[in-house]
Amino acid sequence: MQKRCAIPLAVFFVIALSGAGAAGQPPRSVASGVYSASQAARGGALYMSKCGDCHGKAMDGLIGPPLAGDGFLANWSARPLADLVDRIQRTMPFEQPGSLSRQESADLLAYILQTGKFPAGPAELGDTTLAQIVMPTAAARATVPAPEGNLAELMRAIAFPNANIIFNLQLKNPSTPHPKPLAASPFDYVEWGATVYPGWLAVDQASVALTETAGLLLVPGRRCQNGRAAPVDRADWKQFVAALVEVGQQAHRESRARNFEAFGGLSEKLNDACANCHKVYRDKGGSEGSGVARCQ
Repeated sequence: MQKRCAIPLAVFFVIALSGAGAAGQPPRSVASGVYSASQAARGGALYMSKCGDCHGKAMDGLIGPPLAGDGFLANWSARPLADLVDRIQRTMPFEQPGSLSRQESADLLAYILQTGKFPAGPAELGDTTLAQIVMPTAAARATVPAPEGNLAELMRAIAFPNANIIFNLQLKNPSTPHPKPLAASPFDYVEWGATVYPGWLAVDQASVALTETAGLLLVPGRRCQNGRAAPVDRADWKQFVAALVEVGQQAHRESRARNFEAFGGLSEKLNDACANCHKVYRDKGGSEGSGVARCQ
Protein backbone atom coordinates (compact mmCIF):
# COMPACT_ATOMS: atom_id res chain seq x y z
CA MET A 1 0.00 0.00 0.00
CA GLN A 2 2.99 2.34 -0.29
CA LYS A 3 3.64 4.58 -3.25
CA ARG A 4 5.96 2.13 -5.01
CA CYS A 5 3.99 -0.97 -5.96
CA ALA A 6 5.67 -3.13 -8.58
CA ILE A 7 3.50 -6.24 -8.46
CA PRO A 8 -0.31 -6.52 -8.77
CA LEU A 9 -1.93 -7.38 -5.48
CA ALA A 10 -4.31 -10.12 -6.66
CA VAL A 11 -2.85 -12.28 -3.89
CA PHE A 12 -4.63 -9.93 -1.51
CA PHE A 13 -7.84 -11.85 -2.20
CA VAL A 14 -6.60 -15.45 -2.08
CA ILE A 15 -7.59 -16.68 1.36
CA ALA A 16 -9.18 -19.70 2.96
CA LEU A 17 -12.66 -19.43 4.34
CA SER A 18 -12.62 -19.29 8.13
CA GLY A 19 -15.41 -19.92 10.60
CA ALA A 20 -17.76 -16.95 10.49
CA GLY A 21 -18.97 -16.74 14.04
CA ALA A 22 -17.68 -17.12 17.53
CA ALA A 23 -18.68 -20.25 19.38
CA GLY A 24 -22.41 -20.47 19.74
CA GLN A 25 -23.13 -17.03 18.25
CA PRO A 26 -24.80 -16.38 14.90
CA PRO A 27 -22.83 -14.22 12.45
CA ARG A 28 -23.57 -10.50 12.18
CA SER A 29 -23.90 -8.61 8.93
CA VAL A 30 -21.68 -5.67 8.00
CA ALA A 31 -24.91 -3.79 7.35
CA SER A 32 -25.67 -3.71 11.10
CA GLY A 33 -23.25 -0.87 11.94
CA VAL A 34 -20.07 -2.71 12.92
CA TYR A 35 -17.54 0.15 12.91
CA SER A 36 -17.59 3.72 14.18
CA ALA A 37 -17.28 6.92 12.16
CA SER A 38 -14.19 7.97 14.10
CA GLN A 39 -12.54 4.62 13.35
CA ALA A 40 -13.27 5.04 9.64
CA ALA A 41 -11.76 8.54 9.77
CA ARG A 42 -8.54 7.13 11.19
CA GLY A 43 -8.56 4.43 8.56
CA GLY A 44 -9.13 7.00 5.81
CA ALA A 45 -6.05 9.01 6.75
CA LEU A 46 -3.99 5.81 6.89
CA TYR A 47 -5.37 4.65 3.55
CA MET A 48 -4.46 7.89 1.77
CA SER A 49 -0.87 7.75 3.04
CA LYS A 50 -0.17 4.05 2.52
CA CYS A 51 -2.76 2.51 0.20
CA GLY A 52 -4.26 4.95 -2.27
CA ASP A 53 -1.38 5.04 -4.75
CA CYS A 54 -1.77 1.29 -5.34
CA HIS A 55 -5.50 0.69 -4.86
CA GLY A 56 -6.73 4.08 -6.07
CA LYS A 57 -7.85 7.10 -4.10
CA ALA A 58 -11.46 5.96 -4.58
CA MET A 59 -10.57 2.26 -4.06
CA ASP A 60 -11.26 1.66 -7.73
CA GLY A 61 -7.94 -0.09 -8.32
CA LEU A 62 -4.67 0.95 -9.96
CA ILE A 63 -1.66 -1.32 -9.58
CA GLY A 64 -3.54 -3.20 -6.89
CA PRO A 65 -7.11 -4.47 -7.26
CA PRO A 66 -10.21 -2.45 -6.30
CA LEU A 67 -11.31 -2.54 -2.67
CA ALA A 68 -14.89 -1.52 -3.41
CA GLY A 69 -17.60 -2.51 -5.85
CA ASP A 70 -19.10 -5.74 -7.10
CA GLY A 71 -15.79 -7.47 -7.80
CA PHE A 72 -14.48 -6.83 -4.30
CA LEU A 73 -17.73 -8.00 -2.69
CA ALA A 74 -17.78 -11.13 -4.85
CA ASN A 75 -14.21 -12.00 -3.79
CA TRP A 76 -15.12 -11.67 -0.13
CA SER A 77 -18.66 -13.02 -0.33
CA ALA A 78 -19.85 -14.41 3.05
CA ARG A 79 -16.34 -14.31 4.54
CA PRO A 80 -15.66 -13.16 8.11
CA LEU A 81 -14.04 -9.78 8.61
CA ALA A 82 -11.32 -11.42 10.70
CA ASP A 83 -9.93 -12.96 7.52
CA LEU A 84 -9.75 -9.60 5.77
CA VAL A 85 -8.04 -7.93 8.72
CA ASP A 86 -5.58 -10.85 8.87
CA ARG A 87 -4.76 -10.37 5.20
CA ILE A 88 -4.22 -6.62 5.61
CA GLN A 89 -2.02 -7.06 8.67
CA ARG A 90 0.10 -9.90 7.29
CA THR A 91 0.58 -8.86 3.66
CA MET A 92 0.11 -5.08 3.40
CA PRO A 93 1.69 -2.70 2.52
CA PHE A 94 3.12 -4.86 -0.23
CA GLU A 95 6.75 -3.83 0.34
CA GLN A 96 6.40 -3.63 4.13
CA PRO A 97 4.16 -6.58 5.03
CA GLY A 98 3.47 -6.90 8.73
CA SER A 99 4.24 -3.25 9.45
CA LEU A 100 0.62 -2.40 10.26
CA SER A 101 -0.70 -3.05 13.74
CA ARG A 102 -3.86 -5.01 14.36
CA GLN A 103 -5.65 -1.79 15.26
CA GLU A 104 -4.48 -0.04 12.09
CA SER A 105 -5.63 -2.99 9.99
CA ALA A 106 -9.07 -2.84 11.61
CA ASP A 107 -9.20 0.92 11.04
CA LEU A 108 -8.41 0.41 7.36
CA LEU A 109 -11.20 -2.13 7.10
CA ALA A 110 -13.59 0.36 8.73
CA TYR A 111 -12.74 2.85 5.98
CA ILE A 112 -13.19 0.18 3.30
CA LEU A 113 -16.66 -0.56 4.69
CA GLN A 114 -17.52 3.12 4.81
CA THR A 115 -16.45 3.55 1.17
CA GLY A 116 -18.62 0.57 0.31
CA LYS A 117 -21.66 2.39 1.78
CA PHE A 118 -22.04 0.13 4.79
CA PRO A 119 -23.37 2.17 7.73
CA ALA A 120 -21.38 3.13 10.81
CA GLY A 121 -22.47 2.26 14.33
CA PRO A 122 -21.58 3.20 17.90
CA ALA A 123 -18.75 0.71 18.45
CA GLU A 124 -15.40 0.11 16.80
CA LEU A 125 -14.24 -3.04 15.07
CA GLY A 126 -12.02 -5.14 17.29
CA ASP A 127 -10.79 -8.66 17.86
CA THR A 128 -13.80 -9.53 20.00
CA THR A 129 -16.21 -8.91 17.12
CA LEU A 130 -14.27 -9.49 13.88
CA ALA A 131 -14.87 -13.24 13.77
CA GLN A 132 -18.61 -12.74 14.33
CA ILE A 133 -19.16 -10.36 11.39
CA VAL A 134 -19.40 -11.53 7.78
CA MET A 135 -19.42 -9.80 4.44
CA PRO A 136 -22.67 -9.99 2.45
CA THR A 137 -23.27 -12.96 0.21
CA ALA A 138 -22.80 -11.88 -3.38
CA ALA A 139 -25.29 -13.15 -5.92
CA ALA A 140 -23.85 -15.52 -8.49
CA ARG A 141 -23.34 -13.80 -11.83
CA ALA A 142 -23.43 -15.57 -15.13
CA THR A 143 -20.79 -14.58 -17.56
CA VAL A 144 -21.81 -14.21 -21.17
CA PRO A 145 -19.07 -14.85 -23.72
CA ALA A 146 -18.57 -12.46 -26.58
CA PRO A 147 -20.50 -13.41 -29.74
CA GLU A 148 -18.58 -15.76 -32.01
CA GLY A 149 -20.43 -15.15 -35.24
CA ASN A 150 -21.94 -12.13 -36.90
CA LEU A 151 -25.69 -11.81 -37.32
CA ALA A 152 -25.75 -13.35 -40.81
CA GLU A 153 -23.73 -16.36 -39.63
CA LEU A 154 -26.01 -16.87 -36.64
CA MET A 155 -29.12 -16.77 -38.80
CA ARG A 156 -27.66 -19.20 -41.34
CA ALA A 157 -26.43 -21.58 -38.65
CA ILE A 158 -29.61 -21.81 -36.58
CA ALA A 159 -32.63 -19.86 -37.80
CA PHE A 160 -32.42 -20.69 -41.51
CA PRO A 161 -32.15 -24.52 -41.36
CA ASN A 162 -34.64 -24.87 -38.51
CA ALA A 163 -37.19 -22.55 -40.06
CA ASN A 164 -36.99 -24.67 -43.22
CA ILE A 165 -37.92 -27.75 -41.18
CA ILE A 166 -41.08 -25.92 -40.12
CA PHE A 167 -41.77 -24.67 -43.65
CA ASN A 168 -41.33 -28.19 -45.00
CA LEU A 169 -44.42 -29.29 -43.08
CA GLN A 170 -46.48 -27.54 -45.73
CA LEU A 171 -45.36 -30.33 -48.07
CA LYS A 172 -44.61 -33.40 -45.95
CA ASN A 173 -46.33 -34.94 -42.97
CA PRO A 174 -43.65 -35.91 -40.42
CA SER A 175 -45.79 -38.85 -39.31
CA THR A 176 -45.13 -40.52 -42.67
CA PRO A 177 -42.01 -42.66 -42.45
CA HIS A 178 -39.27 -41.65 -44.82
CA PRO A 179 -36.51 -44.21 -44.50
CA LYS A 180 -33.18 -42.97 -45.68
CA PRO A 181 -30.42 -45.51 -46.25
CA LEU A 182 -27.00 -44.75 -44.87
CA ALA A 183 -24.18 -44.08 -47.24
CA ALA A 184 -22.07 -47.18 -47.62
CA SER A 185 -18.69 -45.70 -48.39
CA PRO A 186 -17.39 -43.18 -47.64
CA PHE A 187 -19.43 -42.72 -44.50
CA ASP A 188 -21.26 -39.37 -44.41
CA TYR A 189 -21.97 -38.09 -40.89
CA VAL A 190 -24.33 -35.38 -42.13
CA GLU A 191 -26.39 -37.91 -44.04
CA TRP A 192 -26.32 -40.31 -41.12
CA GLY A 193 -27.29 -37.58 -38.65
CA ALA A 194 -30.43 -36.78 -40.61
CA THR A 195 -31.69 -40.30 -39.89
CA VAL A 196 -31.18 -40.22 -36.11
CA TYR A 197 -33.98 -37.81 -35.14
CA PRO A 198 -36.49 -38.08 -37.98
CA GLY A 199 -40.12 -37.04 -38.32
CA TRP A 200 -41.68 -35.21 -35.41
CA LEU A 201 -38.47 -35.31 -33.40
CA ALA A 202 -36.89 -33.04 -35.96
CA VAL A 203 -39.86 -30.67 -35.71
CA ASP A 204 -39.63 -30.67 -31.90
CA GLN A 205 -35.99 -29.74 -32.07
CA ALA A 206 -36.44 -27.10 -34.77
CA SER A 207 -39.13 -25.40 -32.66
CA VAL A 208 -36.85 -25.32 -29.64
CA ALA A 209 -33.95 -24.02 -31.70
CA LEU A 210 -35.99 -21.14 -33.10
CA THR A 211 -37.24 -20.19 -29.64
CA GLU A 212 -33.82 -20.38 -28.02
CA THR A 213 -32.26 -18.36 -30.84
CA ALA A 214 -34.00 -15.30 -29.42
CA GLY A 215 -31.49 -14.96 -26.60
CA LEU A 216 -28.62 -15.11 -29.07
CA LEU A 217 -30.22 -12.41 -31.20
CA LEU A 218 -30.16 -10.08 -28.18
CA VAL A 219 -26.56 -10.67 -27.06
CA PRO A 220 -24.71 -7.34 -26.75
CA GLY A 221 -21.70 -6.95 -29.00
CA ARG A 222 -23.07 -8.91 -31.97
CA ARG A 223 -22.34 -7.32 -35.33
CA CYS A 224 -23.94 -7.53 -38.73
CA GLN A 225 -21.96 -8.94 -41.63
CA ASN A 226 -21.16 -5.42 -42.82
CA GLY A 227 -19.56 -4.59 -39.48
CA ARG A 228 -22.34 -2.46 -38.05
CA ALA A 229 -23.52 -3.22 -34.54
CA ALA A 230 -26.61 -5.43 -34.50
CA PRO A 231 -29.58 -3.37 -33.26
CA VAL A 232 -30.06 -5.43 -30.10
CA ASP A 233 -31.23 -2.47 -27.98
CA ARG A 234 -33.86 -1.14 -30.37
CA ALA A 235 -37.53 -1.50 -29.51
CA ASP A 236 -38.58 -2.78 -32.94
CA TRP A 237 -35.77 -5.37 -32.94
CA LYS A 238 -36.96 -6.66 -29.58
CA GLN A 239 -40.49 -6.87 -30.97
CA PHE A 240 -39.29 -8.88 -33.96
CA VAL A 241 -37.40 -11.24 -31.65
CA ALA A 242 -40.47 -11.59 -29.42
CA ALA A 243 -42.54 -12.56 -32.47
CA LEU A 244 -40.03 -15.31 -33.30
CA VAL A 245 -40.22 -16.59 -29.72
CA GLU A 246 -44.01 -16.66 -29.87
CA VAL A 247 -44.16 -18.70 -33.07
CA GLY A 248 -41.37 -21.00 -31.87
CA GLN A 249 -43.18 -21.75 -28.62
CA GLN A 250 -46.47 -22.33 -30.43
CA ALA A 251 -44.74 -24.64 -32.91
CA HIS A 252 -43.24 -26.60 -30.04
CA ARG A 253 -46.64 -27.07 -28.41
CA GLU A 254 -48.26 -28.22 -31.65
CA SER A 255 -45.32 -30.46 -32.49
CA ARG A 256 -45.51 -32.24 -29.14
CA ALA A 257 -49.24 -32.68 -29.79
CA ARG A 258 -48.34 -34.08 -33.24
CA ASN A 259 -50.87 -31.68 -34.72
CA PHE A 260 -49.89 -31.64 -38.37
CA GLU A 261 -52.89 -29.52 -39.40
CA ALA A 262 -51.72 -26.62 -37.25
CA PHE A 263 -48.53 -26.13 -39.22
CA GLY A 264 -50.13 -24.63 -42.31
CA GLY A 265 -51.01 -21.52 -40.31
CA LEU A 266 -47.83 -21.72 -38.25
CA SER A 267 -45.67 -21.69 -41.36
CA GLU A 268 -47.39 -18.50 -42.48
CA LYS A 269 -46.91 -16.99 -39.03
CA LEU A 270 -43.23 -17.90 -39.04
CA ASN A 271 -42.81 -16.45 -42.52
CA ASP A 272 -44.38 -13.19 -41.38
CA ALA A 273 -42.17 -13.03 -38.28
CA CYS A 274 -39.07 -13.44 -40.43
CA ALA A 275 -40.20 -11.17 -43.26
CA ASN A 276 -41.20 -8.28 -40.98
CA CYS A 277 -37.69 -8.16 -39.57
CA HIS A 278 -36.00 -8.74 -42.91
CA LYS A 279 -37.79 -5.78 -44.48
CA VAL A 280 -36.36 -3.42 -41.89
CA TYR A 281 -32.90 -4.83 -41.25
CA ARG A 282 -31.88 -7.35 -43.93
CA ASP A 283 -33.32 -6.52 -47.34
CA LYS A 284 -31.19 -3.44 -48.01
CA GLY A 285 -28.19 -3.45 -50.29
CA GLY A 286 -27.54 -7.05 -51.22
CA SER A 287 -28.63 -10.64 -50.79
CA GLU A 288 -25.73 -11.95 -48.72
CA GLY A 289 -25.78 -9.67 -45.71
CA SER A 290 -22.99 -7.29 -46.69
CA GLY A 291 -25.04 -4.33 -47.87
CA VAL A 292 -23.84 -1.06 -46.34
CA ALA A 293 -27.40 0.01 -45.60
CA ARG A 294 -28.15 -2.97 -43.38
CA CYS A 295 -28.57 -2.80 -39.61
CA GLN A 296 -29.14 0.95 -39.74
